[in-house]
Amino acid sequence: MLMIRFQRIGRTNDPAFRIVLLEKERAAKAGNIVELLGTYNPRSKALTLDEARVKAWIAKGAQPTDSIWNLLIMKGVIVGKKVNALPRKTPQNKEVVEAPTSAKATLIA
Repeated sequence: MLMIRFQRIGRTNDPAFRIVLLEKERAAKAGNIVELLGTYNPRSKALTLDEARVKAWIAKGAQPTDSIWNLLIMKGVIVGKKVNALPRKTPQNKEVVEAPTSAKATLIA
């Protein structure tokens, strides 16, 4: 499956990211990307993006990561709801149905 994700570039304590398309199983640092779609600098909020190619790849079935999805919504490239990119660190809504605990899970804990 193809993923649209960040590839970190830049120096220590000065992050910058490429927005790349690659296989999900491949590491982003490996450099075996299918296509370079843009760049993003989180400090200056500078974004360069080939919007037509991003929309085309999403239409073909490429899955953006949660951070990319939120960035695309924020910049107006796609329309939708933002997703919680940090589910472990931020509290969840009470509406979420919890999974039933199994006997093994209670024995281990």
